[in-house]
Amino acid sequence: MKYIKQFSIILFLSFLGECLKWCIPLPIPASIYGLLLMLFGLILKIIPIHSVEETGMFFVEVMPYMFIPAGVGIMNSWTELKAMLLPVTVITVMTTALVMVVTGKVTQYMMKKGEKKEDKVL
Repeated sequence: MKYIKQFSIILFLSFLGECLKWCIPLPIPASIYGLLLMLFGLILKIIPIHSVEETGMFFVEVMPYMFIPAGVGIMNSWTELKAMLLPVTVITVMTTALVMVVTGKVTQYMMKKGEKKEDKVL
């Protein structure tokens, strides 16, 4: 029953994301709206982390399986994609590097922020 409740919370936020997509005419996917709602709900403690944690961990565990249909789609579209191989490769490498740099900088910032908090407590 616990998992059904947690999944229902996540599903409800996804539904609200769909509603926002319908109301706000921006080229942003509804799933992004849902993720932002979840983020703000967790930050503002409207949604306690324990109320979605286990189902969220389950979704993270099964995430690799969600890429299988995309991989099959790429294999089926290989003849069309072959002409764009160089630009797609360059974009993929550049965005991967950018994500790695930004993630590293944010992690360093958060670690320094955590160390400063610990120093204040001691």
